[in-house]
Amino acid sequence: MSVSKKLLLSDLLKHSVRCEAGIDHGRVISPWMHPPVHRILGFITRPSNFKLERKVWRLDQLKGINEQEVYVKGSCSVSDEQTLDRFPTLMNANVFNRIGEKIGLIADFLFEPMKGNIQYYLVSRSNPLIPGTSRWLLPISQITDKQPGSISCDIDTFEDLPIQKASLKEEFLSKSRKWKTQFQDLTFNASDKLEGWIDDQIHEGGNDSFGDSYENMNEDASYDDWIDNLDIDSSDEFNRMKKRKKNTNYTNDRDLDPWI
Repeated sequence: MSVSKKLLLSDLLKHSVRCEAGIDHGRVISPWMHPPVHRILGFITRPSNFKLERKVWRLDQLKGINEQEVYVKGSCSVSDEQTLDRFPTLMNANVFNRIGEKIGLIADFLFEPMKGNIQYYLVSRSNPLIPGTSRWLLPISQITDKQPGSISCDIDTFEDLPIQKASLKEEFLSKSRKWKTQFQDLTFNASDKLEGWIDDQIHEGGNDSFGDSYENMNEDASYDDWIDNLDIDSSDEFNRMKKRKKNTNYTNDRDLDPWI
């Protein structure tokens, strides 16, 4: 039974600690941390629910872990709850964004069991003890300041961080945002195509109108020049033609007049 190169704190919490003598020393309840350098020094167990006694184990005493138990070697240090509550820790610390707004809590972290160096933190919007809460990965490089019980980060919202574990609600919201973006892209593409089609139709219609007007102008010109196309041999013939036209117009006027 060995220890992996990297562990989550949640892999230790609620595991029973058993020493080399086979004695059960209770469950792991919290880490022993050194926040200024983002390092875990050990862990704390509670042997009994009816006593204030707590046992503190160094991280280098960790020798193995399985699904239910943590195996340690050597003796522990005995302390009490009031003393350990004064130890600095970043677990359940409030997370603030770059403008000072509270956006969540520290729920977990990944560390190296050999040296205790913390690789990154996992943060959540609500109480991390609630089953199914989402987790976002917070790199140490984005932490700008840390105080007892709080840290400040160079982010606006948790959406600026990669998500490590998504709840059903968060997956639905993420898919909804993705569908909304795809629908907007589809709408914009359809609008662009429609505008291009309308522009083409207007351009083609303008060319047709210009062609029709050009043909009408040619026809009007042909009617204006009808005299030039007549075969008139003399002035007498021209006078007789005008006289026939006058008589025809007069006859038509009489036919159209209802009083005659």
